[in-house]
Amino acid sequence: MNILVLNGPNLNLLGTREPAIYGHTTLPEIEAACVAHGAALGLSVTCAQSNVEGALVDHLHAARGTVAGVVLNAGAYTHSSIALRDAITATALPVIELHLSNTHAREAFRHVSLIAPVCIGVIQGFGARGYPLALTALHGHLTGDTA
Repeated sequence: MNILVLNGPNLNLLGTREPAIYGHTTLPEIEAACVAHGAALGLSVTCAQSNVEGALVDHLHAARGTVAGVVLNAGAYTHSSIALRDAITATALPVIELHLSNTHAREAFRHVSLIAPVCIGVIQGFGARGYPLALTALHGHLTGDTA
């Protein structure tokens, strides 16, 4: 099974961007961990990142028919992008929304996710450890493993 791990704006700066909130792990380290954890689950993981909303939409469109599911850290677009919400709906792919920080413990504007209602689940607040959690959850969803 092919899986897309898609990261949004400013996540290319992980490791140096507000480490008290986002940790010291870099995006290349997270991507390598995703590929390794995916392989352990029997998944083929491809990673992509963009700071551009339309490019994220394009990645979702391109994933249609080529991947079984998506782990999406949309970053700030989580709270503002109807376009990403519509792309998730249009592709009909199972998507897990992911955040490094607990958005509910942060500024009020981060408490509302426009994409959560069209995702199969949300994982947040576990830092970089959230990515393997999301891959495991997505694998379980796709294989029917409810454990």
